[in-house]
This record gives sequence, structure tokens and C-alpha cells, in this order.
Amino acid sequence: MTKDSQETVIGQITSVFGVKGWLKVYSYTDPKDGILDYQNWILVHNGKRISAKLEEGRRQGQGIVVRLKGIDDRDVARTYCGADITVPTTELPELPEGEFYWHQLEGLTAYTVDGQCLGLVDHMIETGANDVLVVRATDASIDQRERLIPYLPDQVVKQVSLAESTITVDWDPEF
Repeated sequence: MTKDSQETVIGQITSVFGVKGWLKVYSYTDPKDGILDYQNWILVHNGKRISAKLEEGRRQGQGIVVRLKGIDDRDVARTYCGADITVPTTELPELPEGEFYWHQLEGLTAYTVDGQCLGLVDHMIETGANDVLVVRATDASIDQRERLIPYLPDQVVKQVSLAESTITVDWDPEF
């Protein structure tokens, strides 16, 4: 999702669970069960957008299982497997000053502290130790390399300006 999107992806339906229409969900929220805080989902699957209402959900082992309103059959539930779960960005809680959602960082132009353009933040990945910015080259970049830059505020990430669509990093362009 780009920073201008009206929606953001918060998870994906992965498979069916049981025979009564329950679904396994991979949550992108932190904490994982934060996905259950959103009742009105928009499922994006095979080019279609489907409105869905979360009826109930819970942790199940390491994952999350949910039941959507009107789905009480395993075969019907199976048709939703692979769907991205999106919500309007207006439903996301406001973050404290200096904190950002991934969708806000994606699409920003990355510059070094001395003004060299490294490219565009294409997406982010979670590594366990810290999140990582995946910066892809653009025509304005100093070269055509893709860079993986740790998202470490104050250490590596020096400034984020959503208004200017930029992120400034203390990063050696040779990496």
C-alpha cells in the first residue's frame, strides 16, 4: 500500500479451520491478535473486493482463527482463502509522535544525510531484530541497486517527513 491509499492490508486469510466455516488468518498487526479489533473488513481476492464482517475470532495455538458473518460452511469458507484483509486507514489508531505505520513509510524517497538519493521505500520486512526498509532504485537514485536498510529510529533513520514524502537515513551508499 502506498501512503496515499485509503486502505491498508492488515492480514491474509490462509486456510479453512474446521467444518463450520472458520478461517485461519495470518495477521500483520502487532500484536497478532490486534486484527480482531477491526470488525469491518474488505477482502481483496482474485481482483474482487468483498465486504465482510468479523463475527468472532480468537487465538488458536500460534495463529488466529475467525468466523465471518454469513459463512458457516467449510466449502464456502475455502473460496476466501488467499484473500488480503484490508481496512480503511481511518480506522487505524493514531500513533504517538515519531511513530509510523508501514504503509506510511512505503513510497517515501530515501536520502542519505548528505542528500544522496537511494531510491524509493518499496516495502518493509520484519526480521525479528528490527524492521527493514527495502529501498528500490529510481531514475533519480545514485545507482540502480536495491538496499536493505534497518529501520532504527535515531540510529539509522534520522528523519521522516510525510509532508515531503522523504526519509533521511545515516547509511553508507556502498552497503
